[in-house]
Amino acid sequence: MRKLFIISGPSGSGKTTLCAEVIKRFKNITYSVSYTTRMPRNGERDGIDYYFITKEEFKRKIENNKWAEWAEVYGNFYGTSAEFLDTCLASGKRILLDIDFQGTVQIKKLYPDSITIFIMPPSLETLKARLEARNTDTRQAVERRLETAKKEMEKKDLYRHIIINDQLSISVSELIKIIESYS
Repeated sequence: MRKLFIISGPSGSGKTTLCAEVIKRFKNITYSVSYTTRMPRNGERDGIDYYFITKEEFKRKIENNKWAEWAEVYGNFYGTSAEFLDTCLASGKRILLDIDFQGTVQIKKLYPDSITIFIMPPSLETLKARLEARNTDTRQAVERRLETAKKEMEKKDLYRHIIINDQLSISVSELIKIIESYS
């Protein structure tokens, strides 16, 4: 049964970790690797974590309508390949997307039957601690991410499902139950 599952939430909410758990559990779900123009972080691999491309290449794909969704975030571009989604769905595959609110709105226009799931941190204080523990951003970048998180969390009710990621094992179980309910 072909389905498109969209996972969104603020940076540091645990989306990527939850998506990794879903991929381990469901062998019949394909993870959609996003494209980005930002530089890889330490340990990130091209084609696994993201497809890293130049801004020029990204903009060419915008001009040629190659994105199912795209956005500019913190000065970098991020996008999802329309061809990838269409090919997977046409072959009956289930797809898991990890995208932001802007992307969700764009995807829902093209694929209105998408199942949307918002991952909430238990509190802004917890989110701040998680972002600081990553040790990948400056203090100003963490503050900017927290401001963005507040705006994103205001839109949580536009999603079909909401998971508060306080304890990872419970959140994984909740996400698995949601996905199984669409099997």
